[in-house]
Amino acid sequence: MSTLARFARAEWRPLVSTVRDALVARRWRAVPMTLAAVCLTALLQYVQNRSWGYQFVQNVGAVRADDPLWLALLRTPLSLFVPALDLPVWGALAQILLVFGIAEICLGRRRALLIAYVATLAGTLYARVGVELGPGSPIGLPASDARVVDTGPSAAVVGLALYVCWRHRAYFTAALVAALMVVEVIVKNNLAGKEHIAAIAAVLALRAFSALRHRGGGKRSGSACPDGFGSGEKPPIQS
Repeated sequence: MSTLARFARAEWRPLVSTVRDALVARRWRAVPMTLAAVCLTALLQYVQNRSWGYQFVQNVGAVRADDPLWLALLRTPLSLFVPALDLPVWGALAQILLVFGIAEICLGRRRALLIAYVATLAGTLYARVGVELGPGSPIGLPASDARVVDTGPSAAVVGLALYVCWRHRAYFTAALVAALMVVEVIVKNNLAGKEHIAAIAAVLALRAFSALRHRGGGKRSGSACPDGFGSGEKPPIQS
């Protein structure tokens, strides 16, 4: 076996085994949330490209930094599934099917949705802070970005990919995802790229909190299981 093959096996075997076993056992029933997300995204894409539906989708799922905070928070959950108008929708659908599906199997529905929401919310809140700081700050944004619609599902996809890779010890892949997002900001310095960095920061904070909670719980209970699961208890395939 070549060095590259051994590396790939060590990097991805735990993740691939988890996903394969779930799909073999339950097939598409293993990812109902993912299938619903794909259908919702496709529906919203169809509606927002109709003359009668564009404003409706904007009203319920488009988030901008110049929106009132309460309105932005109200729209943020649905904004996960509103694809960008200027990008091919098949790319967003493929990302959701792959990354949300893997995350749903590996983390469970509730945790996957929570991480997706936290990653998206981090980008939404960063945009407001960045516009307030202005372009003179290293993390600031120009005032024109206040009227740009947030990233849609991409921040959630980045956050979930990073979390799942870290959870299954695919550390090189996790680092590669983060590095690609940094390169994106360097090459194309726009709001979406910076929101992806904010999503990464939020997910790393979640992982740090989980590690600290586990360390404290482990000292009290003697558990050595990751992500707060007790001794002998396995993380659920489904929540």
